Amino acid sequence: MKCQANRKPSPTENRELRTANCEPLTAMRLAIYPGSFDPITYGHLDVIHRACRLFDELIVAVALNDQKHTSCLFTIDERIAILQEACEGVAKVRIAKLNGLLVSFARSCGAKAIVRGLRAVSDFEFEFQMALMNRKMEPDIETIFLMPKEEYTYLSSRIVKEIARLGGNVEAFVPPCAVKALAKKLSEKA
Repeated sequence: MKCQANRKPSPTENRELRTANCEPLTAMRLAIYPGSFDPITYGHLDVIHRACRLFDELIVAVALNDQKHTSCLFTIDERIAILQEACEGVAKVRIAKLNGLLVSFARSCGAKAIVRGLRAVSDFEFEFQMALMNRKMEPDIETIFLMPKEEYTYLSSRIVKEIARLGGNVEAFVPPCAVKALAKKLSEKA
């Protein structure tokens, strides 16, 4: 079969393309950005802002990750409160609690995309596997991978918590509401 990338469209095809490109967007583009956000970092916020440029609305879904729940510093309600404060003023963002399967949640919200952040190649294998599994369960929902700014690629909530536990300054890594929440939570545990 010949590649038709350089083929000039017929007048009928050209008219169909113009019509398709000129019709107003009628369906709202809604995406879900899931995560444990324990706590939210500037890397997470960067992905949120990038996703808001691509979608009409973004639901940041805070999950109780079964694999991470024993290492979570904050309760799910505390993480939601921190996220709400961190995302205050970002008009396209809603914060929600995620219970159950992500694709079921996305379908119930009417989302057509799942946003995932990729920091490094090491994230890719796990995220790729999850994206393929989600596609198998719900073929109509796409996974979109977004990379944060280079200055945030090394950031993770786990590393931030460790720095804070050891008395380090985390102001460069998390928003002020998370800095305050970390200080409070760690002083309660001391």
